[in-house]
Amino acid sequence: MASLQKAEPKNYLDAKTLEQIKRIDLRARLVVEGFISGQHRSPYNGFAVEFATHREYAPGDDLRHIDWKVWSKTDRLYIKEYEEETNLKCHLLVDCSKSMRYGETTGWSKFDYAATCAASLGFMMQQQQDAVGLVLFSNKIDKTLKPSSHPSHIKKLFHELETTEPDNTTDVSDPFLALAAKIRLRGLVVLFSDLFLDPEELAESLSQFRLRRHEVVVFNVMHSDELTFPFDDNTLFKGIETDAQLHTEPRALRKSYLEAVENHLNRVKKVCSTAGIDYVLLDTSKPLSAALSSYLHFRAKSRRKLV
Repeated sequence: MASLQKAEPKNYLDAKTLEQIKRIDLRARLVVEGFISGQHRSPYNGFAVEFATHREYAPGDDLRHIDWKVWSKTDRLYIKEYEEETNLKCHLLVDCSKSMRYGETTGWSKFDYAATCAASLGFMMQQQQDAVGLVLFSNKIDKTLKPSSHPSHIKKLFHELETTEPDNTTDVSDPFLALAAKIRLRGLVVLFSDLFLDPEELAESLSQFRLRRHEVVVFNVMHSDELTFPFDDNTLFKGIETDAQLHTEPRALRKSYLEAVENHLNRVKKVCSTAGIDYVLLDTSKPLSAALSSYLHFRAKSRRKLV
């Protein structure tokens, strides 16, 4: 723990640093702290993330709206702007199928990465008074937590993400159809998955949310091995969701494999773009800032629509 105590807050966005931290609630707080410390416009240093509803004081502003807590930390004046009318309901959909276990034998799995991103987003949303819910799915809906902004709710969300063991195959058609029918109020749907499924099936499933006028953000979680295929020696490849096996010389497959991956990712991106869905590729070897940045981008857009 000594190395963690000496780490700069921004380093908590690094996956290698976070691998050392077992508790997902602590991971989430450190990720948000690291992210906020890197936002040069943020008046905060620490866990508070209400900076999205603050602006610098200008002569003539009502002094009653000055946030004196921020002033005590920064020696600068900020006005606290209340925008309760922009509070939203968010559903975090996290894939917990077997394929998300890849990487667990050497470090962080795709599920560890996705769960930490989801937990961090949930923590940030709660600080903004947004209601956040959780859906864990594989080929069925495994667990559901209804959206809530109550302080105790985030602890339940952390617990579910921390104790879940990925299992079963990936299938979004039936789970998303059932889920879309249950989510009646317009809001934000955030999907974390490796998306190892047919892009047309994905398009049909995500359209269930778009037809109900939900905003949708897709985070395509990929292990760095899957994106770079770094294998050199003769290797036995085993299917995670199937019994298939292949013993081969990886260098003979690298070019065709990488082309296939690129084609699949391009098809998924096209599906999302056509449906008006935000798409973000997450590499498990990269910092976790992309997920938080995308959320803040969405929140900024939602406020502008109400102005």
